[in-house]
Amino acid sequence: MNYQDLDCWKLSVDLVIDVYKLTSDFPMNEKFNLVSQINRAAVSIPSNIAEGSARQSDKEMIQFLHVALGSAAELETQLIIAKKLGYKVDTNIYDKIVDVKKVILGLVRYLKDKKDK
Repeated sequence: MNYQDLDCWKLSVDLVIDVYKLTSDFPMNEKFNLVSQINRAAVSIPSNIAEGSARQSDKEMIQFLHVALGSAAELETQLIIAKKLGYKVDTNIYDKIVDVKKVILGLVRYLKDKKDK
């Protein structure tokens, strides 16, 4: 399975770009704090999808997809915190995170169904 062909990987890479653009407008004092955490969580999503696809089994791939889902939840939480702190967070970013999570979950279901057949 080539990760670069996976829709969840493509969408999550696009999400990373959007997140980096968003956090570039955050205050400088957050550069090594919240911005760093947000960017790392975003990058973790496609990275785990890629790493999982390099594994030997669908079971391992599913484990890494779950890690990617965890990173998506972490990213969402950090953006909620940023918004509550008064930083400008475009609400469309939340929709993009939801879309990424849906596509990842779809791949998990596909891999589990494939295993059960």
